[in-house]
Amino acid sequence: MLRVGIVGFGFMGRMHYAQWKALEGAEVVAICDANPNIVEDTKEAVGNIEGAGGEVDFDSLDLYSDYNKMLTEAKLDAVSITLPTFMHPNFSVKALEAGLHVLCEKPMALNVEDCRRMIAAAAQSGKVLMIGHCVRFWPEYAKTKEIVDGGEYGKVIAATFQRLGAAPTWGDDNWFSDDARSGGVALDLHIHDTDYVQYLFGMPKSVFSRQAKAGGGAIHITTQYIYDDDKVVTAEGGWGMTPAFGFEMSFNIALEKATIVYDCTRTPVFRVCPADGEVFTPDVAEGDGYSIEIAHFAALAAGRDAAEVTTLAGSLDSVKIVLAEKESAEKGQAVLLG
Repeated sequence: MLRVGIVGFGFMGRMHYAQWKALEGAEVVAICDANPNIVEDTKEAVGNIEGAGGEVDFDSLDLYSDYNKMLTEAKLDAVSITLPTFMHPNFSVKALEAGLHVLCEKPMALNVEDCRRMIAAAAQSGKVLMIGHCVRFWPEYAKTKEIVDGGEYGKVIAATFQRLGAAPTWGDDNWFSDDARSGGVALDLHIHDTDYVQYLFGMPKSVFSRQAKAGGGAIHITTQYIYDDDKVVTAEGGWGMTPAFGFEMSFNIALEKATIVYDCTRTPVFRVCPADGEVFTPDVAEGDGYSIEIAHFAALAAGRDAAEVTTLAGSLDSVKIVLAEKESAEKGQAVLLG
């Protein structure tokens, strides 16, 4: 039985709790959070996507406010790090040094140097460090990569990706809005699609970005990813929508012989539209990106064979790309990626 601790019990911590609780062979035994009212506050609904609701059985858990004490006393095998981004490196490194496997939420860190520090700590510890890029595991996104890589419908001509919603207001002390702690809309939200673009097409040659600002910070970013061939790849992410808009994650990918469409706000959400033949919805894996991601991490932590989906080098590269996007938006010019 894999004994798991969750560090940070806001929206994403509760998401991880729900997925771990449903997974056979694992048990959440401890939670660490600085909030003294965590039991009562957990009853409030937060977040922009379903899956983090449900009852939390606090009677079965050891609650800690001191991270070092949890690492020393709880007899854990692994931790989910679901803290604000600026805390990812130090908390991940401490857990690795304590001999634990670490699933750390995306983004890996706020800068490349901290990413490298995390990678070095994982290598030295011999333990699994995985960054939670859930979109790589999302059933429709995973199936799309399978279709594109399979080549049945030819090469990609153009691809657009969107991730849009209202500004997140559920973070403690509104940390999402503080670029120094979250990396802003680009590094917190938009990186989902940046990472998937990299997963699907590899590292771009350069990026060209524009951003919209309000209230002193960027709330919307659009990027064109430049590759050596002539395909056109664009992604946009925004916190500028009204609350009534809800949340949208979507993409349209035009290949030579088909178009692949995904939109979480439509029914059906996923379609393949061939040049010849009827539109159809492919069969996809059961679950969602979070449940599949956590099952994958658990398999790695248990030493079982699992197909490579994420890599630490890829997680670092996604941070590198987004930082280049932010630089491009500020300078108003394309930025090369070395």
